[in-house]
Amino acid sequence: MKKIAHIGSLVKKIHRQYNAELLETLLDQGFNDLRASFLEILLYISDHESPSIKEIGIACGLKKQTMTSHLNELERRGYIKRESSLADKREQLVLLTDYGKKLRLSIFSIVDEIEKKYLEKIGEVELDRIERMLENLLKGMKEDSQQGSLI
Repeated sequence: MKKIAHIGSLVKKIHRQYNAELLETLLDQGFNDLRASFLEILLYISDHESPSIKEIGIACGLKKQTMTSHLNELERRGYIKRESSLADKREQLVLLTDYGKKLRLSIFSIVDEIEKKYLEKIGEVELDRIERMLENLLKGMKEDSQQGSLI
């Protein structure tokens, strides 16, 4: 197998395991109406103050139709609400409800525990190094795609 395909496979497996552990723990804590497909959106909203729908979509790499569907579900389930931006009434901001804020506290706690496990496995220096390498790879890929490259 080509090296980049192997790296992609490893990253995907780590991502799946991370999401599975996060979702399982959230379900155990009573957030039993969540789906794995909501996690990246919820993580982003939890880590950013009142992001716009467009910001969330770009950060999570989701199409507008998928974003709308997920946000509708999260709103229906009571995790988020949407409000118009004061600066631009056409822009919709996403805010956590009180219930969503309880979820955020749980998410941060669970993510801390997962990170501790990763640190025990490979140490802080290696984990930081992996993060920087992946960020650099992603940045380079985005630059290539903006320049019209196939990547």
